Amino acid sequence: MTLPTISIVCPCHNEQEVLHAFTDKIVGILSESTFTYEILFVNDGSTDDTLAVIRDLASNNSNIRLINLSRNFGKEAALTAGLDLAQGDVIIPIDADLQDPPELIHDFLLEWQKGYDVVVAKRVDRSSDTLAKKITANLFYRFHNTIADVEIPDNVGDFRLITRRVVSAIQLLPENQRFMKGIFSWVGFKTSVVEYSRQPRAAGESSFNGWRLWNFALEGITSFSTAPLRVWLYLGFFVSAISFLFGASIILKTMLFGVDIPGYASLLIIVLFFGGIQLIGLGVMGEYIGRLYMESKRRPVYIIEEDSADTKNDAGD
Repeated sequence: MTLPTISIVCPCHNEQEVLHAFTDKIVGILSESTFTYEILFVNDGSTDDTLAVIRDLASNNSNIRLINLSRNFGKEAALTAGLDLAQGDVIIPIDADLQDPPELIHDFLLEWQKGYDVVVAKRVDRSSDTLAKKITANLFYRFHNTIADVEIPDNVGDFRLITRRVVSAIQLLPENQRFMKGIFSWVGFKTSVVEYSRQPRAAGESSFNGWRLWNFALEGITSFSTAPLRVWLYLGFFVSAISFLFGASIILKTMLFGVDIPGYASLLIIVLFFGGIQLIGLGVMGEYIGRLYMESKRRPVYIIEEDSADTKNDAGD
């Protein structure tokens, strides 16, 4: 009987300092199991020696596969590439920084053997994160789940186990602008939760700064909710009602007490206020129109420059 295969998918961007430690730990854990395995490192346009390190690792271990993208497409695209090319019966996306403990893979497999198609890792302790990151992450999950049709589990990242049929369902989604946390939730399937404490990075620094995290949050909100557009309809009705009541009060006051001298300051404040409201509304519309524009081009999510599996096959031939 053919043993099930585990595919570890690891998107990498400037992770040269931690790759050896990550690989040693992952290989040690997977070697203890009764499963066959493969490790897919997806190099997402790294500017350090990440590519060279992965090549060296792949040359010394036949279970390691290098997927080198032609440039930096972003983590969501790199993760998509890994899922598309993984050949395992179960697929486990994980970051190389060792903040998500690979030891949870054993727990994932136990839950999978109980019949779950998805096993997510939920962070119950984020003491390794800064206070600002913990606050903003909590606000994002609350806001997103309030306005979106698809709820994202709190404090759950990409680290999870998914089965082959979940990957097949994800591959049916054609969008170019991808928010993988939302996509994982959207496809559904029977899900189990494993709790863990998030660790500090083993080495190096995260490439996600505040600006990138802000844009990432906008991507998630606009991908799975039209509430930011709908709110301007309600705001328009509210402003119209206030304007009607204010106009009626002016007419009544003029009829009873005569015409007042108009105030320049109050007029200027009102003009600037509603001008700002209109610009914000246009900005929200622009976010959605921009998404439509990018999706209409139908560009590929990623482009592969090098796949070590092709090299190994050529050598075998």
